[in-house]
Amino acid sequence: MRTPAAPLTKDIAGLAALFATSGTTHLVKPEVFEPLVPKSLPRRREIVYLSGVAELVCAAGLVHPRTRRYAGWASAALLVAVAPGNVQMSANYGKRAQRRQDTSSRVAFAATLARLPLQLPLIRTALKASRRP
Repeated sequence: MRTPAAPLTKDIAGLAALFATSGTTHLVKPEVFEPLVPKSLPRRREIVYLSGVAELVCAAGLVHPRTRRYAGWASAALLVAVAPGNVQMSANYGKRAQRRQDTSSRVAFAATLARLPLQLPLIRTALKASRRP
């Protein structure tokens, strides 16, 4: 006898929505994400598209009970994989804030810094999804 699937919780649904939004943005406006890809990697646009598709696949997998466990593991791995890009984004905004010395650049830099520790609860949520029957 099969164990019934656990209902979709708000935090897992929120993670799926975040992935869906970000994945769509990767595909529609890839130029926003290209500066986050290390310069040493070739075909940066393709990497941005690939990460967008991966986010959309994770989003879809998280909402479906049969794929939630696997999507949880994949989501956690994806969040770890993109963490260096988030650090790079903060570094880029920090350099811009130093050059421009205006309020909007400083606010944008502060926002990217504030975003970095948010990766941990997102990863925790993805791992929670990986344990859902």
